[in-house]
Amino acid sequence: MTDAPKHPAHPDPAAELASDNSPIDPRDFRNALGTFATGVTIITAATADGKPYGLTCNSFASVSLNPPLLLWSLGMFSQGVGIFQNASHFAVNVLGASQQALSNKFAKSSEDKFAGVEWTPGLGNAPIIAGCVANFQCRAADRYYGGDHIIFLGAVEAYAYNRQEPLLFVRGGYGRFIPPDGVAGSDRSS
Repeated sequence: MTDAPKHPAHPDPAAELASDNSPIDPRDFRNALGTFATGVTIITAATADGKPYGLTCNSFASVSLNPPLLLWSLGMFSQGVGIFQNASHFAVNVLGASQQALSNKFAKSSEDKFAGVEWTPGLGNAPIIAGCVANFQCRAADRYYGGDHIIFLGAVEAYAYNRQEPLLFVRGGYGRFIPPDGVAGSDRSS
């Protein structure tokens, strides 16, 4: 592994979005993406019959402040794709540093991921998980297809947050943010 650029000299625009035509090594590309520390979320929605559904996700980002929009993405062949495609609303639950076990629980396939998890129904009955550092309740505004993923765009209709320490993920593992003054989770104004 080197610091040399890992891209073709002259990319072919027609082949750029085609499956299996990229000169980029997928495993090495994933390793490079893993150097970007992200927060950890659990995205939730209600199934057509009203059952709670959720999954761990770190492909979450803000899009716009006015109007308030955010996005997240899910693999096209993931188990919950149909649930999120048909849901009127979804919630993004941003996990706190003490919620690593919850992240692991929702990252695995299971019949009832919500067993033993405290939550309340939000807009569209999307579960709002207790103890998170933030939640964003979104109306499903649109979706786009990007490579092997579906990008879900949400119009934020409600949100809440606190100043507790978030859970971070980088290089395939969990981590914590240590502010420059060394006081994690303090109640400070910016």
